[in-house]
Amino acid sequence: MSSERPTMKTIALTWRTSSYSGTNGGECVEIAFDGDTVLVRDSKYLRDPSNDPAAQPMIVINADRWREFLQAAMGAETEAPNGLPTIDRLASGAVSLRADDGSTLSYTAAEWVAFTAGIRDGEFELATV
Repeated sequence: MSSERPTMKTIALTWRTSSYSGTNGGECVEIAFDGDTVLVRDSKYLRDPSNDPAAQPMIVINADRWREFLQAAMGAETEAPNGLPTIDRLASGAVSLRADDGSTLSYTAAEWVAFTAGIRDGEFELATV
């Protein structure tokens, strides 16, 4: 996992959400494939017009570790393998992802259920891009 912010080339990235996210007003786990990295962000951030899009929190995962992250996201373990974001699961079903650099993304139970349903159906595999 890298703590580097995405470069200017990421502006043109295609952000993806799970097909299970529905039309809940932009509350989703969003991912984008960017060469040798996968970017993860929370769509709720942009719903607040006072938030600066350039400062949107993101977690960067090396593409060669992406499948490992997806497996950790589907599992019940809290501690992801070394070098991947920690997955903090709350009793409510909400989830926080925490990177080594301190970046944190928080998702509601419904957002995480939609994301993991998409993982289960192969929607976030690198080969489907």
